[in-house]
Amino acid sequence: MTQRRLIIEMGMGVDQHGQSPTVAAARAVRNAIAHNALPGVWEVAGLAHPNEMQVTVQVAVPFPEQVDEAVVLAVLPFGQKTLVLEAGGMVVAGRAIAELNDKNDDMYIAVAAVTVSIPESRPPAPAVPGDSA
Repeated sequence: MTQRRLIIEMGMGVDQHGQSPTVAAARAVRNAIAHNALPGVWEVAGLAHPNEMQVTVQVAVPFPEQVDEAVVLAVLPFGQKTLVLEAGGMVVAGRAIAELNDKNDDMYIAVAAVTVSIPESRPPAPAVPGDSA
């Protein structure tokens, strides 16, 4: 079934200590979705449940082959989830602190785009009684 994009949100995540691409990627996704409400998923698109939406996550992060995909996708509360990883982001010199389990002074920075898509052929949901929108 053809999908239509409803929203694209962007985020950035940093692992300052620990050198984990997974932590940086998960934080970028969390940042992207942190301030969203998607009433259009049911009010406009007619979905019965938010798990019906398609959520595609693209993350550019240093060392993408080391990312635990399940951890990153677990940040998303709903949807049929897909993760696309690519090499990118940044590695920036910070400060190694032994008590924080640093292996070196690298900080990993990831960027994410989270796209919510809905089936094209869905009719709008019926109006909610008392809703003035």
